[in-house]
Amino acid sequence: MSAAASSERRRERLARLAAAVLAALVVWLMSLTAAGRLAEAKAFDLFTTLAAPGSIGAPVVIVAIDEPSFQELGLQWPFPRSLHARLVERLHADGAAAVGFDVVFAEPTSAGEDGAFARAIAASPPVVLASSREMLHSANAALWTDVQPLAQLLAAGALPGDISVQPDADYVVRRRPLGAGTMAEQLARHARAAGSARAARGELIEYLGPRGTVDTRSYYQAVLPGLLPPGFFRDKVVLVGRTSRSAAELRQVRADLFNSPFVSGEQGDSAFPGVEIQATLLANRLAGGGVQALSPAWALAVVVAAAAILALGGAALHPALGATLAALVLGLSWSLFAVQRWWLPPMGPLAAIVAAGAATGLLHFLAVRRRALRVRGLFSQYVPPQVVAQLVEQPGLVRLGGEAREITVMFTDLAGFTGMSERLSAEQTVEVLSAYFSAMTPIVHRHGGTVDKYIGDAIMAFWGAPLPDAAHAEHAVRAALEMQAAMTLLEDELRGRGLPPIVMRIGLHTGPAVVGNVGSDIRFAYTAVGDTVNLAARLEGANKAFGTGILLSGATAARLPPDLPLRLLDTVIVKGKSEPVQVFTPCADADVREHSAAALAAFAGRRWEESEAHLRSLLLLRPEDPAALGLLERVAAARAAPDGPGRTSALALDKL
Repeated sequence: MSAAASSERRRERLARLAAAVLAALVVWLMSLTAAGRLAEAKAFDLFTTLAAPGSIGAPVVIVAIDEPSFQELGLQWPFPRSLHARLVERLHADGAAAVGFDVVFAEPTSAGEDGAFARAIAASPPVVLASSREMLHSANAALWTDVQPLAQLLAAGALPGDISVQPDADYVVRRRPLGAGTMAEQLARHARAAGSARAARGELIEYLGPRGTVDTRSYYQAVLPGLLPPGFFRDKVVLVGRTSRSAAELRQVRADLFNSPFVSGEQGDSAFPGVEIQATLLANRLAGGGVQALSPAWALAVVVAAAAILALGGAALHPALGATLAALVLGLSWSLFAVQRWWLPPMGPLAAIVAAGAATGLLHFLAVRRRALRVRGLFSQYVPPQVVAQLVEQPGLVRLGGEAREITVMFTDLAGFTGMSERLSAEQTVEVLSAYFSAMTPIVHRHGGTVDKYIGDAIMAFWGAPLPDAAHAEHAVRAALEMQAAMTLLEDELRGRGLPPIVMRIGLHTGPAVVGNVGSDIRFAYTAVGDTVNLAARLEGANKAFGTGILLSGATAARLPPDLPLRLLDTVIVKGKSEPVQVFTPCADADVREHSAAALAAFAGRRWEESEAHLRSLLLLRPEDPAALGLLERVAAARAAPDGPGRTSALALDKL
């Protein structure tokens, strides 16, 4: 490759790299907008759903204030606080490690009820009661106020635990509330098993499964004796909270229900009650769970690396590279999440890869288009369209030299055209040739051949180059058959114009040749050279000896499928060669093929009578067959001539 071409390629690579990185960065920065964060959040939800283990692995139980409890206890919400006192006493007696109420007891009820609850709390530590923060809107501002448990209950030893959660823009709770005063932190700190608890990791909640994953018992089962086995709550952290949405009071406030990664957006049956959110946070705390969001710098590094690979690796030429990179990024994000519980947002990098691939592809297209126009302008006047297309794809081929290929070469010629052209005007001669070339060239192209050149009234074409073709011999023979069939229509057309009919002869040979750009530094042509080309030209002329329109060598015949039947005509020696070559012509008549082959075999074995008999039978099928008549003469001459050293049955073409 020349220095100029190398410099141009380097500039193109740098341009692709800059465009890919810039496009990737722009799209990745867009992923940091509200819409981008929402897309990443949905990916987090999908990963959470797929990776959830389905069990919590921590001693946590929910006592649910649910519809069965309303029915069994015959009570409506709110329950009397003396009933909560009975529950605390029962749990304490059963050996619960800690009790948390996901219920805000901020207002007094009656002295008896509040007192009973306070005495139970004092006798059954530790008990954590819900606190929260509420926003109060006014005409001028929005103020936050803390809602704490009743002072009497705190004085009895209850601990406040903040149950506030902050949903994302789509109302899904994904982020863990931080601080030592949350309910999950208070319960974990004061549980009997706190010595084995580990700090929750990361700022994202590790959901352990859909709603119902945490062991849940109805309130009435816990407060009424005999419904749960003794010791059921031993060493467990118990969370008490509302899960019902059937009671009129709960339907009215629609409180304490949150979207989770396991719901589609509406607060349907799979929406998490607040108490289960708190239980999940507590399980994360006790088991050291949680999801750590990686720094955006990691995603940025992935984006830049992927863009560079796309630009330098030529993704525009190989789109599979872009798909592979996207799959790797998605696999990396998933593996980090599923194995390490690290969150590397995948949507931004994936979108950046698409943008980088689009930018790279656009620049590549423009560069290829520019080179294509330049190359087509240079070579469209000199070489076949297939060659131009290959030069566009591989500009490095635009140089002198070639490569060795096995090809099938075709030569055609018009019988007696020289004498005919002397009787025609120049305009008529051009008209005949134009009609002939216009009819034959598309057939060659249709069968995958390359028209090398026009030599007077001859056509040289070959198959197997510049594009590889494993069936080049078959395609060449089928093209020859179609060309001869087209000659019938062409003769009728010329006759209709008042022009004389023409007859075409075709020679075909398969073998090695050097194919490439041959010529000088000033002007060269894409062509094939070698003995294979010479023999194909000789075989075209040998049609005169056999009275055939198509003559092909044994090398070509050996590569044809069975549905192209051939007649063996003779064995010939071309001028300048010592090795004989078998020659064939297409023939659909099985009897003719059989007699011809048998006559030649007998002739080669000097069985003159047998050879003559087969030739006579062949002439009955095809009277005046030139090949049979010619061989019959040779049989007679061989029978009369004495055998001598070096005698051969092959026909010397230079004596024709």
